[in-house]
Amino acid sequence: MITDLKPYPAMKDSGVPWLGEVPAHWDIERLKSLMSNIIQQTARRKDTDLYIALEHVESWTGRIQSAEPDVSFDSQVKRFQSGDVLFGKLRPYLAKVARPAGNGVCVGEFFVLRPQDSKATAAYMEQLLRAKPVIDAVNSSTFGAKMPRADWYSLGGMPVTLPPLPEQAAIVRFLDYMDRRIRRYIRAKQTLIKLLEEQKQAIIHRAVTRGLDADVRLKPSGVEWLGEVPAHWEVKRLKVMAQIRYGLGQPPRESETGLPLIRATNVDHGRILEKNLVRVDPEDVPSTRNAFLSEGEIVVVRSGAYTADSAIIPREYAGAVAGYDMVVTPRKARPEFIALALLCTYVRDDQLIIASMRSAQPHLNAEELGVALVMVPPEVEQVRIVDYLTSATRELDAAAETAHREISLLREYRTRLIADVVTGKLDVREVAARLPDEDDEPESLEDDDALIDAEDATSADLDAVSEEAEA
Repeated sequence: MITDLKPYPAMKDSGVPWLGEVPAHWDIERLKSLMSNIIQQTARRKDTDLYIALEHVESWTGRIQSAEPDVSFDSQVKRFQSGDVLFGKLRPYLAKVARPAGNGVCVGEFFVLRPQDSKATAAYMEQLLRAKPVIDAVNSSTFGAKMPRADWYSLGGMPVTLPPLPEQAAIVRFLDYMDRRIRRYIRAKQTLIKLLEEQKQAIIHRAVTRGLDADVRLKPSGVEWLGEVPAHWEVKRLKVMAQIRYGLGQPPRESETGLPLIRATNVDHGRILEKNLVRVDPEDVPSTRNAFLSEGEIVVVRSGAYTADSAIIPREYAGAVAGYDMVVTPRKARPEFIALALLCTYVRDDQLIIASMRSAQPHLNAEELGVALVMVPPEVEQVRIVDYLTSATRELDAAAETAHREISLLREYRTRLIADVVTGKLDVREVAARLPDEDDEPESLEDDDALIDAEDATSADLDAVSEEAEA
C-alpha cells in the first residue's frame, strides 16, 4: 500500500520555510482564519461532562484516557464541544492534541479550537496540528524557560496547509486506517515484552528471596506475611542499609546541551529510558539540594502512575540530575542487589504500592520507602546473585530491547507518515479511495505511552509542593 503512494504531480512554493513545497492546488491559510480559540470558562462540571487534563491525552496519538468520575478541581476550566480540537499549550513539544467525542471541560493549559466555517474539518485539523513540523514550529515560538508555553498570537498566526474538503477527508481516512494497523503491531510487541518481563521477574524473585542454593535451609522471617527466608539471611529495613533523599521539587531551566533530568517517565522497571529525556542547565540546579546522581544510586518514583517503579543509575547517566522523585544511596549492601530487591513483588507490590495508596493519587514518601523490609544475604552472596542474574536474564533483556526498538521505529514511522501526508509530500487520494470500511477500534492506550509524560503534564502543579509537606 505504501509503495502506491506517490508525490503530487504539481507543486508550488508555500512561502513558508518549514513547509517547503506544497501541492499546487492547496491553499495556505493562517490558523486563526480557520479555527477559533474558544474561551468559555466555568467552575462547574455537569455529570455528563468529560474532564480532560494534559495527563489524560497520549502524546502524538491524541487518544484520551478518562479521568476518575468523581474528579474535582479548584480553579476555572474551559468548556469544549464534541469535535473541538484540544491543543496542549504547556510544553507543546509533547504534542498533546486531541479531538474529544463528547462535550466536557478541560484544564486551562489547552487551547480549545473550533472550525470557523466549512473550509476545514476538525478531523483534518487534528491530524495537521499533531504533525511534527507543526509541533516543531509551535515549540520554536514558546515563551518561558522552565515551563514553555505556546500563545494564541503565535499559534493563530501560523500558516498551515489547506487541501480541498474531499482531500481532507481522504487524508483523515488514510491516516486513521494506517494508525489502526500500527497500533495492532505495537500491541503485539508489547504483549511479547510483558511475557519476557514476567519470565525475568520470576527468575529474579527466586534468586533474591531464596538465593542460588536450591537446598538452602530456611527459617521464619519474623514477619508473618513475608514467610520464610534462608537461615543465614537477615531481614532489614531499607533505611538501615541506605540513605534516602528527595530530588528537585521544581524543574531547572531546560537546555539542549545541559545535563539529563531523570524523571518518572524515564524510569522503567530497572531501566533508564532515553525517550523523552529532558536536559537542564546545571547552573540552574540549586547547590543545596544534592540533586546530582552518582553511578549505583537508585531512583524511586514517588508519585503518579509509575509510583514505586525504580531504576539504578548506570555509568552513562552519572552526573545526571534527579527530578521530583526519591534517590536511594545504598551504604551497607550492594547497590545492584538493592535495585533488584526493590523491583521484586514482595517489596514493590506488597509494601511500596500499598503504602502509596493512601489517597486517590498514588504517592510515596521517604519514610514509607525507608521502612520497607528487604531480605539481605551476606555481601559475598549478594555479588554472586547479581552476577548470576546478569547472565541469566541477558537473553531476555536483549529480546525485550529488540521489541522496544521495533515499537520505537513504528512510532517514528507513524509520526513521519502523518507529517508527509498533511504537508503534501505524499498523495493518498487514490489509496484512500480503495481502503475497505472498518469499524473504529476501542480507544485503548498503548502501555508504553498510556501515561507517558504524565509528570510533564502535571509538573507545573508540583512546583509549589515541598517534600516536607509531602512527607
